[in-house]
Amino acid sequence: MSSEGFLKEVQAIGEKFLLKLQKLPKAEPVEIVSFSVVLLFIVTVLVLTVIACSCCCYSCCGCDGRPAPRHRKKSQVRPAAR
Repeated sequence: MSSEGFLKEVQAIGEKFLLKLQKLPKAEPVEIVSFSVVLLFIVTVLVLTVIACSCCCYSCCGCDGRPAPRHRKKSQVRPAAR
């Protein structure tokens, strides 16, 4: 998908969202609740994505931005018992 097509798709979704927000005060309670649930789901996914990315970045990089040193576990190979 080209960037122009993607931008048009995002713009169309944004326009539908704004239209839905404009109609919300006149909507039935079921529509308001369902819209709120969908909005809460989207916000939750975005927040969890930000948390996951920040945790991944924190584990890979130190606070100063340099990669954290990786320590190898030294394991000893022992002969199998017979």
